[in-house]
Amino acid sequence: MYTVIAQIIGIIAMILNCASYQFKKSWLILLIQLFGSVLFAVHFFMIKAYSGAILNIVGIVRAIIFIFKDKFHSDHIVWVFVFSVVYVLSYVFIFTVLGKEFYAKNAIVEFLPVVGMVITTVSFRFFESKIIRRFGLFNSPLWLTYNAFNFSIGGICSETFNLISIIVGIIRYDIKKEQKQTENKGNSEENESSEP
Repeated sequence: MYTVIAQIIGIIAMILNCASYQFKKSWLILLIQLFGSVLFAVHFFMIKAYSGAILNIVGIVRAIIFIFKDKFHSDHIVWVFVFSVVYVLSYVFIFTVLGKEFYAKNAIVEFLPVVGMVITTVSFRFFESKIIRRFGLFNSPLWLTYNAFNFSIGGICSETFNLISIIVGIIRYDIKKEQKQTENKGNSEENESSEP
């Protein structure tokens, strides 16, 4: 029953994270992902995937700082370095304090979400939903691999659906917008050239 509850919590977190990429406002993307991170932290602790749990807790703090960008000046590059150091320290913490066995496979698998978190943190610095979506194309495969190794059903589904959601968001908001702007530019040029 415990495992079932853990997987249900992961699935709810997945739903929140996937839905986040469909919002136009970057602060809404971050807010929805914050709630998803809370649930994923609980989920990963329950299935003993401690890197995922710790990184999601750090992700909660990161989301709050980036949501309140004016108060915390989160557009400053220092935040990228601060969080990157915290991610690396979390990685070390897993093998030292929590005693996870250190060998090649574990070292690589546990490092994947660290790289994913750095990528996401860099994307949040831009405050544009378009850029956040593009960076998500690199972040999701790293977490997908980590989730597969830890048999996190919610995590596997989340990153699979995140990739689909990111692509849909890029098509809906980014590509169509660029096409519309190109069409409008072409129409205005035609109108100018047809004037006597």
